Amino acid sequence: MLRRCGFVAALMLASVATFDASAVERRVAFVIGNSDYQEISALKNPAKDVVDVSNTFRAAGFDVFVASNLTKLQFEDQFRNYLAAVDGADVAVVYYSGHGFQIGGENFLIPVDASLKDAADVEVQAIKLNDVLQQMRSKSKIQVIILDACRNNPFPRKDYWLRDQLLTASGTGLAQVRSSLNTLIAFATEPGAVAYDGAGDLSPFSSAFSRRALAPNQEIRTVMSAVRRDVVEATKGLQVPWENSSLIDEVVLMRRISRPSLPPVLEKVVLSGAGPIDLDLPEPVQVDGGTITVSIERPPALGRLMLEGKVVEAGELIQGKDLPRLQLDIPKGTGEPEQMDMLVYAARDSWGGEAKGMLVFRVKSGEGVEGEQVMAALEAEQKQQVLQRGINVTGAAEAIENREVDVPVGVGAVALNLDVPTDDAAVSLKVTNYPATGTLSLPDRTLSPESSLTVGEVEGLRYEPQIGASAPVEIAFEIRADSGAAKPAKMKLSPNVDPCDLAAGEPLDLQGVVPGLLPNEIGADAVKLCEAAVKAYPDVARFRYELGRALLAAGKVDQARKAIQQAADRGHVRAVFELGYLYATGTGLAVDRKQANTFYAAAADKGDPYGMTSWGRALFNGYGVESDTGKGLDLLLKAASMGHTYAMNDLAAIFTEGRNGVPADQARAVAFLEAGVQRQDMYSMNLLGRNYLSGRGVEKDPKAALALFQKAIDLGQPYAPGSLARMYRDGVGVEQNLDEAQRLFELATSRGDQSGAYDRAALEMQKGDKADQAVAVRFLAFTVALDLRNELPDARATLAKFGTKAKAAALKQLRGELKSKIPLSGSVDKQLVTVARAVWEQANPRRDLF
Repeated sequence: MLRRCGFVAALMLASVATFDASAVERRVAFVIGNSDYQEISALKNPAKDVVDVSNTFRAAGFDVFVASNLTKLQFEDQFRNYLAAVDGADVAVVYYSGHGFQIGGENFLIPVDASLKDAADVEVQAIKLNDVLQQMRSKSKIQVIILDACRNNPFPRKDYWLRDQLLTASGTGLAQVRSSLNTLIAFATEPGAVAYDGAGDLSPFSSAFSRRALAPNQEIRTVMSAVRRDVVEATKGLQVPWENSSLIDEVVLMRRISRPSLPPVLEKVVLSGAGPIDLDLPEPVQVDGGTITVSIERPPALGRLMLEGKVVEAGELIQGKDLPRLQLDIPKGTGEPEQMDMLVYAARDSWGGEAKGMLVFRVKSGEGVEGEQVMAALEAEQKQQVLQRGINVTGAAEAIENREVDVPVGVGAVALNLDVPTDDAAVSLKVTNYPATGTLSLPDRTLSPESSLTVGEVEGLRYEPQIGASAPVEIAFEIRADSGAAKPAKMKLSPNVDPCDLAAGEPLDLQGVVPGLLPNEIGADAVKLCEAAVKAYPDVARFRYELGRALLAAGKVDQARKAIQQAADRGHVRAVFELGYLYATGTGLAVDRKQANTFYAAAADKGDPYGMTSWGRALFNGYGVESDTGKGLDLLLKAASMGHTYAMNDLAAIFTEGRNGVPADQARAVAFLEAGVQRQDMYSMNLLGRNYLSGRGVEKDPKAALALFQKAIDLGQPYAPGSLARMYRDGVGVEQNLDEAQRLFELATSRGDQSGAYDRAALEMQKGDKADQAVAVRFLAFTVALDLRNELPDARATLAKFGTKAKAAALKQLRGELKSKIPLSGSVDKQLVTVARAVWEQANPRRDLF
């Protein structure tokens, strides 16, 4: 009999083992609600929409980025964090509620600080939907964009610059979007039509989406069809949601493939003739929340199954919470000799998940002295079990309560290493407070705010912090065993950024986790910190790239190139761009513009703003490639839309002069410079300051120019000192002060500004008889040494006119400043230039200082 029961148990276990948990999907949603517009009328629904919809995605197990009332700069910052989280994701979602309109068939989302008064404003103030989609496409397997933004165009201006044309904005709705493979784009209403706010707190569309999206195991196209029916009914046919899908893979928002958790086989001794005996079966754990029902698949043959004094028959359903209350009543006389029996039951959830459990029990007679002894032993065992389960629950709670765990950001899901001192199958944990940001997961599934887990799963609990979030988050559990008293337990998780990221992370790195540093801001300790990060996380390509940056800053070019190549091989896109930069500048290898462009193009295809800027610049100007002005301009505009100020400055130069068929427009140029200044770009500050001096695109304002020059100087900009020096030299906007001009020209020279050096030499020569000829020669030598593009050809000719005495004195002084001797040959002028260059490089050993 025992052997037979063992065989049945083996079959039961085999049937359980056939269940395969699906691989954990990485799914990330960015939910935006813009209500409080500064220049136009506010919208009533998006503020509530964003709360409701974000809760919906979080309940479905998404990592959810939530944002309300975003300015353009805030959108750029948060969208970059989102893209870093989306990198390699299975499903990427953007849900937007707010103002939006179309221009020339292009859809734009409107930040709350947009004014759109001037023709250039759309490019610097609005968000092009197609740019958002392309970035998502470069990062993820499946893209979903849901737009509740089809409202009237609220801006009075109708014509705006778009690439190289002035185009008229549509008055109503959004334009149809061509989606690429595996993309779904859903609109609150059909193209060109207007969506309504509705009478409630939520828009009809967002309300319907939140209600329908949580239907378990419904494919998204089925969900959107249900949303469409609801909205049509709510608006009496005035609004018809619409979507464009090219999905080839199934997208299920609320996936429920888990099953109730049960121990498959249990054993117990029961007595006959003792009345109903408690079976003490553990309550099924529903890992995804919801209710569980239990059906009796095979009742015991030797007795009656009881619940609250009533017999439970085969096939009868009871609630999962009642399973621990089942009793077994075996008639007197059974169990002589000892007999075997079993109970088989199945736990099912509301979306089809099923688990089977078995209780194998030995029946002994409860009569006589022996029966009394067994009964006493069983009662004592039961009391001990109740006591032990209480101890287990308390121990599990104490193992979790008030724990604080530091979790690194941007290295994937990190094991929390919780050590719960029990393996009692009856003990379970329910998530009562899900972390405000980031995701909890187990090796086989992502947890949601309603999830539960068995005590045996606790050791696999993991947390992945949300990129960009720094505040500690709290997780709370309710720990219980069957119907016994529950114990609460909470713990704190603190996201922390690796020191390597802080020391060498780069701006606009779409796989980075920090705002980043410019090359001149990387400190001497960065190499050591990043070497430690590479050792700790060898599979995180970002740390190898940041090590490469740190090595470049330390002048270790060969080692840097090796680290950057390793990062590129492992998929770090900015490292691919950096390889191009090394070829373009000849850093550690021969200059090869075509090879540089190959890397730039590859990085641009992956959405990297630096890659788009460099490849766009090459295409627009024909640097090492056949010119393609349209594509080059488009790439520069895309990079600028991501907040890359280098692209903004390039565009400003194009629109200032009018190049390659693109018409000049001074106001458009100024718009991009102002955008760069908003992002604290020191080059934009210097360029815009010059515009305020000349009056190009703006009214002349020397005070504004002075403030911009001074701020750029404070940030380390190399050319701003010369710009301000000329104001003091000429008495423009300030009282003339030649001593201050001289100081500033010398500062410009020390930062590598050849024009500043030339003007300093000129200032010395203007002193007439009081001029120090050797000083003039010195700064002319610096001018030629720094003028690598031969932009000041007169400097070399002017240097040649000075006498031997002045040159000898200048050469002696420069050589005295060198810490080590260098070989010299050729004319005195050539020696002067060689030594001047060496003196400058000695003070500025970084190839990428600015």
